[in-house]
This record gives sequence, C-alpha cells and structure tokens, in this order.
Amino acid sequence: MIVTTTDSAPGREVYESLGVVAGEAILGVNIFRDLFAGIRDIIGGRSGGYQKALREARDHAMHDMEEEAMRLGADAVIGVDIDYEAVDTQKGAMLLVSCNGTAVKLR
Repeated sequence: MIVTTTDSAPGREVYESLGVVAGEAILGVNIFRDLFAGIRDIIGGRSGGYQKALREARDHAMHDMEEEAMRLGADAVIGVDIDYEAVDTQKGAMLLVSCNGTAVKLR
C-alpha cells in the first residue's frame, strides 16, 4: 500500500477516488513517563518516553487507516494528514493521533 502526504503517487495515475479513510489512536500517558519527562524537561534534552508514545500512536493510527483503505480495495492513500492532540481528562492525560487521507485506485 502506497501512503503519501502528496496528492499523487509518483509515476502512477489516480483513476478512481474511493473516499476519505481515517485511523485514530488514543493512548493513556503513564504517570511514571510523566514524572521522568518532567525531570528531563528540567535538566534539558529530549523525552524518550513521550517520543516513543507518539511514534506508537502514529503507527497504530496509520495502520488503521491503511486497513480501511484495503477494505475499500485501494492501491494507495494520498493527501495524508497526521494530527496530534493532548487531551486532559479527569482520569489523566491522553494522547490522540489521527491520520486521514484519500483512498484511491492507481494505474
């Protein structure tokens, strides 16, 4: 499956649009990860725990989007947009990642 942020797939022609497909992932942010990220922010550097959580959430969302496109019989998903959002709830922080694009058939 070709997945691209551009409006076409290089060297291929889009001949049918199958509609918008999406994938979402919501992950709870672990309290220990929060604690160590806070310490890391105080002393400087990158927060490996948050980076890993973002990567995992993005991978899950992309996978779900690709599965939806495959169910439609798509060859590619073009125009992909990835959005990240931190959501505070009464039970703690959540990380939301959503991926959206257009499922298409190619020649």
